[in-house]
Amino acid sequence: MPGILLGDVLPNFEAETTIGKIKFHEFLGNSWGILFSHPRDFTPVCTTELARAAKLHDEFKKRDVKMIALSIDSVEDHRKWSEVCLRSKFSAEIHFVVKWVEKHCFRIRELWLRIGDCETVFVVGPDKRLKLSILYPATTGRNFDEILRVIDSLQLTATKKVATPVDWQPGQEVMVIPSLSDEEANKLFPAGFTLKEVPSGKKYIRYTKP
Repeated sequence: MPGILLGDVLPNFEAETTIGKIKFHEFLGNSWGILFSHPRDFTPVCTTELARAAKLHDEFKKRDVKMIALSIDSVEDHRKWSEVCLRSKFSAEIHFVVKWVEKHCFRIRELWLRIGDCETVFVVGPDKRLKLSILYPATTGRNFDEILRVIDSLQLTATKKVATPVDWQPGQEVMVIPSLSDEEANKLFPAGFTLKEVPSGKKYIRYTKP
C-alpha cells in the first residue's frame, strides 16, 4: 500500500492527546499544520527535536502553523515526556504543550506511510493537502532551520506565481515560474524581473522580488 503523496488530502482521524480528544481536521481548522512522527517516547534524538520544536513555538505560531506529534505510547507517557522536553537543557522555558496522538495511531501510520522506526515530517496546508514530507532515519535529528525555511517557501509560493531557488532565504530574490510569459510576469511583478543568461540561450531563468 503506497503512502500519502504530495497533493493528497491527509486522512482525518480522532485520537486522545495530552490536551484531550481531537479530530485532526478540526484541530487544524484553516491553519497550516506540521506533524512529527516519533518511534517511541523517551528516545534521545526525539527528545532534542521536541525540545527544539517547543523553543520555536513562536516561530511556528507567527506562520500560523499548528504542531502535533505522533507516537505510539500512552497519553500518560506523553505527558511525562513532554515535561522532559520542555524542562531539559535543550529547551527554553516557555508556555507550550506538545500534542501527542494515542496508541491507535498504528492505524494512522499504516494509512499514511509505512515508516517503521523512521521519523517523518508532514507539512499540511489549510486545504488539508500534503505540501511536504521528509523521512529521516532514527539516527539523524531533524533540522528545524530547514523546516522553517521550507514552510516560508511553501507559504510564499502558495500565493504568488514564483519558485524559490537553491539555498533561498526569506527576503531574497525568487524565480518567476516558467509557465508565465514575460508579458504576464511584467503585469504580476511591477518591479520587473531580471533574466539570467545561460549557455543554451534559453530564456527561462528569471529573478524578481517577492
